Amino acid sequence: MYNQPSPLEVPVLTRRFRLPNSHKIDTYLANEGYQAFEKAIGMSQDDIINEVKASGLRGRGGAGFPTGMKWSFVPRQSPKPKYIIVNGDESEPGTCKDRLLMEFDPHQLIEGILIAGLAVGAHQGYIYIRGEFRYLIEHMDRAIDEAYARGYLGDNILGRGIKFHLATHSGAGAYECGEESALLESFEGKRGNPRIRPPFPAVAGAYSCPTVLNNVETYCAVPSIILKGAAYFAGLGSPKNGGTRLFCLSGHVNKPGVYELPMGFNLMRLINEVGGGVRGGKKLKAVIPGGSSCPVLKADECDLNLDFDTVAAAKSMLGSGGVVVMDEDTCMVKAALRIMRFYAHESCGWCIPCREGTTWLRKVLQRFHDGQGVKSDIVLIGDLSRNMLGRTFCPLGDAAAMPTIAFVEKFRDEFEAHLDGKPCPYEKKLVAA
Repeated sequence: MYNQPSPLEVPVLTRRFRLPNSHKIDTYLANEGYQAFEKAIGMSQDDIINEVKASGLRGRGGAGFPTGMKWSFVPRQSPKPKYIIVNGDESEPGTCKDRLLMEFDPHQLIEGILIAGLAVGAHQGYIYIRGEFRYLIEHMDRAIDEAYARGYLGDNILGRGIKFHLATHSGAGAYECGEESALLESFEGKRGNPRIRPPFPAVAGAYSCPTVLNNVETYCAVPSIILKGAAYFAGLGSPKNGGTRLFCLSGHVNKPGVYELPMGFNLMRLINEVGGGVRGGKKLKAVIPGGSSCPVLKADECDLNLDFDTVAAAKSMLGSGGVVVMDEDTCMVKAALRIMRFYAHESCGWCIPCREGTTWLRKVLQRFHDGQGVKSDIVLIGDLSRNMLGRTFCPLGDAAAMPTIAFVEKFRDEFEAHLDGKPCPYEKKLVAA
C-alpha cells in the first residue's frame, strides 16, 4: 500500500496518486494528461532531446546515465525500425517504486513512452514487466486499451498522422533481466544472459535495431519536463541531478514507504524527518543508500545529500533509490550473507567469475555466521570479491562484490567477533531481549 504522504515531499510523478480512479484515462486527461505529448508533437526531435538533456534527468534504474544523451545516440537515418523499451523488471532488493507508478498512474508512463518515440522516430514500444507482477501486466494492458480507444495510440494518433503502437511483455522473474542487454535477450525469447557491448542498445538493441531503453520512473519524468520546461525540472534537484526521485525507505524506520523528494535531499533528514527516525529509539548503525547492490554506509557517513555524484563521492551509489536502514542490533555478517544468498541464486551463470564467485562468497559468509570461520577467510572474502570486479559480462558480479567489500572493510570487527566458534553476538543479544 502506498504510504501516507510527508509534508516534505515534492509530488511531481506522484501528484495524481491519491485522486479517485487515478489509473483511468479520464482522470489523467482532467489533470494535465497527454498535454505534454501534444506539445511535443509541435517540437523537433532535437528540441525534445535537448529539453531532456537540459533538465538534468538521469536514468532512475541505477546507473544514472543522462537520459537525453542516451536518446541522442540513436541514429537518425537508420533503415531499420526503432523501438522504445521500458524496463519494468524492478528486481533490486529494497526497491519498490516502479510498480506504484504503473499501478496508480499508468498513463503517465504511456505518455513518456510516446514522447520518447517522437524524440527518436520510433513507432513501436514494449513495456517489459517482471513476471511476478501479473496484476500489473493486466493493469497496464487495460490502460493501453484506453489509450487506443481515445486515439493516443494507433496508426493516426489524434488525426495528426503519427503512428505508435504499444504492448506489454512479461518477463520470467530473473534479477539478471533488470540489466538492459539481458532484458533484450529475454524480450527476444532467448535465455536472459547479458550481451557483450559494444554495440549498445541505441545502435543495436531489440532485434539488432536502434532501441531506447529506460526504466519506468525515467519515462514517467518526461511529461513534466516537456510540459513545464527543463528549467522547472532541473530546479527541483541539485546541479547535474535534476528533478525529484522516488526513494524507497525500508528497514528499521518508523515510517517505511515510497517518498518523492528532490534529488539531493539529505539522507539523515530522510531517515529522521520523513521516516520518523530509527525504530524503537535505537541508534543508527548503517544504511544501504540505493538497493542491495550498493556499498553500505556507516552511520557517521550518512549526513550526505542523495544525488548520484554526492553518493558516488562517498564511495557508494544512489542506484535505484532503495534506502535500507539498519539499527544498532543488526549483524553485518548476516546482512552480507543475506545479500550474497540473493546474488548467488540470481546469477545467470553465464560467466565464471560471477557464477563461481557468488557461490564461494555465500559459502564463506555462511561459515562465518555459523562461527566456523578462520581469520584467513576475511582476506579470502576480499580477494574473491575483488577478483569479480570488472570481470563479468554484466554488473551483477560487481553488484555482489561491491557491498561485500564494504561490509568487510567497514565492519571488520564484527567478522572477527564471529571467529573461533563464537556464536553471533547479535543473535545472542536478540534472544536475551
